[in-house]
Amino acid sequence: MSSVSERPSDTPKTVSELEQADAVFSALAHSVRRQILLSVHYRGCARAGEIARRFDCSWPTTSRHLSALVESGLLSVERVGRERIYRANDRLLVELFERWLGYLR
Repeated sequence: MSSVSERPSDTPKTVSELEQADAVFSALAHSVRRQILLSVHYRGCARAGEIARRFDCSWPTTSRHLSALVESGLLSVERVGRERIYRANDRLLVELFERWLGYLR
């Protein structure tokens, strides 16, 4: 039997891995953010104004949702003139879920 201090090789290896997972799971905890992420994913990209209109949120609320998704790494943002264009970072989510599934195996 292994001691409590030993760590299986498939556990999180760095604090940054756990912090990244916390940021992603926190961003995904809100239903509107999950819907925004899926909408951007299926469209390929979306402008901030399009997102705000689609989800019938006030601009400050939409801005907070987008900030949480960008800070977690789930969305990237590019400024083009006065507009902000958002794209989903699908790879991050896939890698994170694969890593967590590995922990559970």
